[in-house]
Amino acid sequence: MTDMSNSPIGKPLLRREDRRFLTGAGQYTDDVVLPGQTYGVFLRSPHAHARIRAIKLDAAKQSPGVLAIFTGSDLADAKVGGLPCGWLIHSKDGTPMKEPPHPVLAQGKVRHVGDQVALIVAETYLQAKDASELIEVDYDELPAVVEAATAEAASASVHDDVPGNVCYDWGHGNKDAVDAAFAKAAQVTKLEFVNNRLIPNAMEPRAANATYTRHDESYTLYVANQNPHVERLLMSAFVLGLPESKVRVIAPDVGGGFGSKIFLYAEETALVWASKRVGRPIKWTAERSESFLTDAHGRDHATTAELALDDKGNFLAMRVHTIANMGAYLSTFASSVPTILYATLLAGQYKTPAIYCEVKAVFTNTSPVDAYRGAGRPEATYVVERLVEQAARDMKMDPAALRRQNFITEFPYATPVGLTYDTGDYAAHLNKAMELADVAGFPARRDASRANGKLRGLGYACYIEACGLAPSNIAGALGARAGLFEAGEVRVHPTGTVTVFTGSHSHGQGHETTFAQVVAGKLGIPVENVEIVHGDTGRVPFGMGTYGSRSLAVGGTAIVKAVDKIIAKGKKIAAHLLEAADTDIEFENGEFKVAGTDKKVPFGSVALTAYVPHNYPLDKLEPGLNENAFYDPTNFTYPAGSYVCEVEVDPETGQTRIESFTAVDDFGNLVNPRIVEGQVHGGLAQGLGQAMLECCVYDKESGQLLTGSYMDYAMPRADDLPNFKVDNVVTPCTHNPLGVKGCGEAGAIGSPAAYMNALTDALGVKDLAMPATAERVWNAAARHLS
Repeated sequence: MTDMSNSPIGKPLLRREDRRFLTGAGQYTDDVVLPGQTYGVFLRSPHAHARIRAIKLDAAKQSPGVLAIFTGSDLADAKVGGLPCGWLIHSKDGTPMKEPPHPVLAQGKVRHVGDQVALIVAETYLQAKDASELIEVDYDELPAVVEAATAEAASASVHDDVPGNVCYDWGHGNKDAVDAAFAKAAQVTKLEFVNNRLIPNAMEPRAANATYTRHDESYTLYVANQNPHVERLLMSAFVLGLPESKVRVIAPDVGGGFGSKIFLYAEETALVWASKRVGRPIKWTAERSESFLTDAHGRDHATTAELALDDKGNFLAMRVHTIANMGAYLSTFASSVPTILYATLLAGQYKTPAIYCEVKAVFTNTSPVDAYRGAGRPEATYVVERLVEQAARDMKMDPAALRRQNFITEFPYATPVGLTYDTGDYAAHLNKAMELADVAGFPARRDASRANGKLRGLGYACYIEACGLAPSNIAGALGARAGLFEAGEVRVHPTGTVTVFTGSHSHGQGHETTFAQVVAGKLGIPVENVEIVHGDTGRVPFGMGTYGSRSLAVGGTAIVKAVDKIIAKGKKIAAHLLEAADTDIEFENGEFKVAGTDKKVPFGSVALTAYVPHNYPLDKLEPGLNENAFYDPTNFTYPAGSYVCEVEVDPETGQTRIESFTAVDDFGNLVNPRIVEGQVHGGLAQGLGQAMLECCVYDKESGQLLTGSYMDYAMPRADDLPNFKVDNVVTPCTHNPLGVKGCGEAGAIGSPAAYMNALTDALGVKDLAMPATAERVWNAAARHLS
């Protein structure tokens, strides 16, 4: 057996990439300056809904430095297509979802504040900006549809060919079985709540830099994006009608994404098209106000949920009805988020026999809504865990005991909503979380708070998520319009160093460290001898990018499969060098050995032999040591965990303080515990930000964004958060060789429900809207104490 004691796999190594980030040596898209660089600025609609009567460009075109101005009519004349949606959902009656056109630049109508009306290209950014202010647009303002809950009944239609504004009316599960279970239930717990809309706020705003090369009629796009191959595929094949071979997409260092940089956006598409017309590179970097207006938003569900139980507290059935806001257009993965990525997770960690979920997706005159950290799983966990907590209160049972009683304990387990969990131990992480949180000491702490005029509450959340966003056959059956595999290439150099090309993309996850740990561990070489390359369609064979915590489970496994091929070929080379049969060669700790002897040769010698084939069986083996692999898994992975939150409320001010937050997760095997802990901390901060502070608000009448800056949109700060207690249990994934499950989204999935369960416990109320601002808490406390 291989000795893993010296392997870098499982070690908390410092991130290798941080040195360049911390010293300013990173290269982000805005750092890219190309010869003959010009600058683009987008004129955006000031109205949420209006017809465009006319656009006057004369004064702007004569403005200093202006090279060109393009509008929707220019793109229409050039037969440029609209932005596609990558997931087809069918309504309950079998009809496909409504897919109205999503023009790159507005044509005929604008449908949300910030909609792109024109692209101005000039010698400098300021010249383009000045020219944009000289454009006169004659708008015929129309009534705005803003709230999802009332969109179907609204008199106005966001899209003229979608009356009633309904994109689809979808159902999942066994409705008859659920109705029968509710009819015999001893207890029905019901909640109505809104999962508030969020605005992603990555450190680096979206940016793009496009150039056209005349001699080979090719395009190169530098872009802050999480999946450059998908960007290239959608843009070239579906919008611009270009061969993929003529488009190269490079996503260099990317300063955060959280889902908001997965999608094909209008801006980079317009820049690629315009770069040929201008004949020079065009750069665009979003202002933060543009990011607030046009980055795809997250969440925005209005939900009614019910849980049926028998008189002993056993779950019988769950019934959920959700209205999901799509915004003005269907973004790349928008249709899948409130359906496939949401309803299929409503089983949670529990053996609920029957579940039925209906989702009605509607268009509104707001920014498009799509995947945001967790993408459907935070919404599902919030439904399940708020219901379970409230059911325990309704039945006067201990919330932890009710959960344990209904936990799934035998695996594999097929849920009633279409997933099969391969492994887990839910009681183990709940028990560890309760111990770390000192739940046993909570009554004494609550009494002490009361003595000081404060209210104290304790809340749980036990989440599960489906990660990996593969396999392709399941995703395809559920409506995906692309494969969801991953690719990796491992290139061994003559000196024994290694370059790895991965289709996954790193935008803060630490892939340059963790992927190197995996390869170094497998090959028995120093981590420093492994270089990781990602984010370039011109260098990487193919890839589906990074989202859904898929990088290590899917992308990492593709790399492992390529490494296995390297080792297999290395054994044949070593067998020749050692004058042995290749079936007798073993490989461990960086050495090829003849089994049962002391004859061996190091990995570096085999690598050199592959490239200097003076003594080499050329009749049997090709020179070189370079392999690639594609990996499409047989199932999703299922990270899970238990969170315990404890809060103290000052009823005089509504100020809520998180006294402690404990997170115990099961991510399977850990490649780098330090990076995992960092991912959990970041996710917890994002999830708690939603519960405590963050909320995107539009004016209900005009559709104007009221939270369009950090003055209005409250992000969590360090003093809003406690020192998290983080730990883990391990049940390895059974269907990938690393035994990993994914960790990037968990914190954001479980923390909102844990916080709100603790807060409602402290206040003695059934529900409180997120974000639980001091004003809302103060009002609830006043009602509780009156």
